[in-house]
Amino acid sequence: MKPNPEYIKELQVIVGEAPFPKHIAMKLTEMDMGLATIELELSTVHLQPFGLVHGGVIATMIDTATFWAVFMSIPEDAGLVNVDLKLNYLRPVTKGRLRAEGRSIREGKSICYSEARVYDDLDSLIAHGTSTLMILPGKGLQVRSRKFLPS
Repeated sequence: MKPNPEYIKELQVIVGEAPFPKHIAMKLTEMDMGLATIELELSTVHLQPFGLVHGGVIATMIDTATFWAVFMSIPEDAGLVNVDLKLNYLRPVTKGRLRAEGRSIREGKSICYSEARVYDDLDSLIAHGTSTLMILPGKGLQVRSRKFLPS
């Protein structure tokens, strides 16, 4: 099935206006079947006391990229919730732009599994993580566009 570009644009607005993503200024920049990209322009608000990007910022990017990578595979009336998040921090970062690339590994009827990698401006791998997500029937987003283009 081919995702509807209008649906993806609506999701990008929904994510961009949601309180927490807006607060930390991350954006859902790309989305397709089994794939999602999250970007974040770093500023001082993302740093911990030692001047490094806080681990919670990177964990949030992994959580978000894994979530949206799975999202296109679930029913239109369903939502998702993360039930497990595992990650490894591989190198520190202090400034620039971060990019999290999420990829769905398995979509089940109730449980899905995905991974994400976070890169810096030089395409150096900063962190890697995996997520287990549970599908929540009846908890879908209110989106005007259809999820997929007609076949």
